[in-house]
This record gives sequence, C-alpha cells and structure tokens, in this order.
Amino acid sequence: MSTVNISAVLDAIKSCLPQDENYIGLHEPFFGGNEWSYVKECLDTGWVSSVGKFVDKFENALTEFTGAKRAVAVVNGTAALHIALSLVGVEQNDEVLVPDLTFVAIANAVMYCGAVPHFIDSEKNTLGIDPGKLEMYLREISQIRLDGCYNKKTGRRIKAVVPMHTFGHPVDLDTLEEISSRYKLEMIEDAAEALGSYYKGKHVGNWGKLSTLSFNGNKTITTGGGGAIITNDEALGRLVKHITTTAKAPHKWSYFHDMVGYNYRLPNINAALGCAQLEQLPQFVEKKRTLSKKYQKAFTDISGISFFLEPDFAKSNYWLNAISLENSRQRDDLLEITNSKGIMTRPTWTLMHRLPMFQSCPRMDLSVAKDIEAKVINIPSSPFLIP
Repeated sequence: MSTVNISAVLDAIKSCLPQDENYIGLHEPFFGGNEWSYVKECLDTGWVSSVGKFVDKFENALTEFTGAKRAVAVVNGTAALHIALSLVGVEQNDEVLVPDLTFVAIANAVMYCGAVPHFIDSEKNTLGIDPGKLEMYLREISQIRLDGCYNKKTGRRIKAVVPMHTFGHPVDLDTLEEISSRYKLEMIEDAAEALGSYYKGKHVGNWGKLSTLSFNGNKTITTGGGGAIITNDEALGRLVKHITTTAKAPHKWSYFHDMVGYNYRLPNINAALGCAQLEQLPQFVEKKRTLSKKYQKAFTDISGISFFLEPDFAKSNYWLNAISLENSRQRDDLLEITNSKGIMTRPTWTLMHRLPMFQSCPRMDLSVAKDIEAKVINIPSSPFLIP
C-alpha cells in the first residue's frame, strides 16, 4: 500500500484552479446566459407558477438534447424517481435493486412506494452497479416465476433495478439491460448526475423504460431545484405528465381529477432558468472535460493516488471529478487539509446499508463499494473553473 504525499496532492489540485480565489466550492452554478432575461419575463408577465411557456420549452429542449421522445419536468430528482418506480409497477413489499454507493434519494424513493431497497455492489471502472457480480448474485438468490423474479431468501418479488451513473460516468447499460430482461426486471436509469454523458455514442437515459434527471443547484445545469423524467414510450410519457400534475383532466374551468396524482410539477420560473442553462450545456460539458484533463495531467507523476477516468465505452460529463487514494487511512487527512485551505472536497456518500433506516435491508457482498467509500474523494468541478 503506497502512501501519498499529501502536500503534493494539494499542490496538484491548486495548479488546476484559479489562483485568485479565497474559496473554491465543489460544484457551483454558473449564470452567464439568458437567465436574467427569462426569469424577468416570468416576473413581468406573472407566469411564475405551475403553467407557462417555459415549462413546455424546457421539456422540448430536454428531448432534443437527450434524444428521448418525451421529457416531463418535475420539482426534483427524488420526485422523478418516485414516479418512475410507481409507473413501472413497484408495489408494497417489492424489492428494488439499487447501488449501495449512491445518493440517498434512490433508496428513499423505493421506500415511498412501500418497497424495500436491496443493495448491490459497484465495479471500480465505472463506480456504478457491477453487472457481472449482479448476475452471479441473482443466479444464486432468485427464482423466476411466471409473474416475475422472486428472492428465494425473503419470498419478496424483485421488481426493478436502478443503475446510477455515478459522478456522471455511465455504467454498462447493455449488459444491465440484458440482465433485466433475463430476470424480468424493470430498469430505471438514474441519470441525475449524467446530463451531457454518453454511452456508446448515445445520450444516457435512453435504455430504461423511464429515466430520471436532476437539476439541483450543484448539478451540471440547474433550475434551482428540479428534475425530469425522460422516456421513449409516448403513452407512458403522457401518463407521467398527467400523474405529476395532480391528474387533473384538461378543462377550461372544471377541476376534475381522474386518478390519484402528485403535485410534482416544475414551476415556470424554474423552467425559465433551466432553458437558459440548457442553452449553455455544451459549453459547460466541454469546460468540465477540459478541467478533468488538467487534473489527470497534474496527478500523473504522484504515486499512491489515481484520477478516475471515464470508461472506454463512455463519454462522461465529469460532473464531479474524483481521485482515489491507495491508502485509505490518508483520506480524512487530505479532506481536512484541502478544506482548511479553502478548497472544498468531500468523500463519497455514506453507503446506504450503513444508514440507520436501511440497515435491515437485503444486500449482497459490498466489498468494492466499501473500498470505494474508503478511498475516493471528490474535488472541485465547476465549469467556470476553466476560463
């Protein structure tokens, strides 16, 4: 186990960042386009809430950028996950396969459905779900019946799998899609961090029956808070729109709701911000990829550390740049010194199975996820760090 020179790591990070800033955040929004103009239009016209032209414009722009047939803007990425899980048929007491190394939103959304998160290990070259290990695990613990896949140990139906593109790096979608088909699982892509990322030349979000995006303030583009569901199933897309807008039947004045719906719609003023941000997205991604190349070069000659690179089959947006230490005992020392110097860094999320509300949930061997959690650090990744 090689010990890294922490001072050398600090110098390498600083060499890639602006030298005249007292504090550098991890990932901050940048408003350099039409944000003021579009938001002012909402304020001037009074169209700030649940309807307005920017919602439709934003949804159409998302379909154009991602290549999906339909996009529905919602209030945040967690709401998007909740609706996606519900509409693929996740029900009370089902199990849903989710990465142990992830943001808590996935596991929370599973619980909103009354279902049970079932935690899956990661692979080192994508940081996402390991398809090979997953298939071997399912071969051992599952039983295929006419009405789906069942966990032989718990007796519960395993209904869906939710791969996440960790830090913007696409997972092996083709293999996961094959496994999903073989084991009668619905696949939902959590592309919350991956707007602007491509798998084998095609934008992520086009493999699952439904896929989700997030536009939180720390994402590649932001609507303040916000998310979206994208799909290539037109009928399902219409249902998503209906159920996320309180399931209100269209009418000039009557309030008639034909099913249980959710008030998950994105306000027009937030969508206006998103439209302006989407116009700049190609430049944001280009700058983020340039920053990743600077980091890669800066860390080349430092032993005991590696910079995480996109998989061969993918083009990543490098939402959050990541380094991995060979010696996990140095992780907190590096976090302490960088943050004390005004450079925000952070570890990965605490693994889901360690959180108190999920400790009793089923899980496979999680040795790789545990190793990643112990060694990986995210470093500043805002697009404006490149002039």
